[in-house]
Amino acid sequence: MTYLLDTHTWIWWYMNPDKLSQKVIDLIRDTDNYERILISAISVWEFCKLVEKKRLIIHGSAKDWLAQAFDLPKLSLAPLTPVIAYESTVLPPPIHNDPADLIIIATAKVEDAVIITKDELLQKYQHVTCFW
Repeated sequence: MTYLLDTHTWIWWYMNPDKLSQKVIDLIRDTDNYERILISAISVWEFCKLVEKKRLIIHGSAKDWLAQAFDLPKLSLAPLTPVIAYESTVLPPPIHNDPADLIIIATAKVEDAVIITKDELLQKYQHVTCFW
């Protein structure tokens, strides 16, 4: 099984794990539960924008935080490929228009991944599988 961390899930894992469900914590900790965990390239951008706009306060630089935030077994970056960019523009309705969410959904579709998210809009979208 492949999982894709939504941006907030990834950030909370490192900064505020008490915001995660116990099911998510148990899943991530037991690496036998999955083949790999992905982070979309758009999540890296979202994180940097949150820091830039001071909506997320971290100690040190965003660059240093990012270097440490990929230290999770079986974690890898899912690049924003041309196929993912295209798929994000042809998702079946109804879907909201948050560009980052569209990329995350398209990444999950292309990678055949389950999105780990608390986002109710993503959870309600019937064309993707979510876990929380």
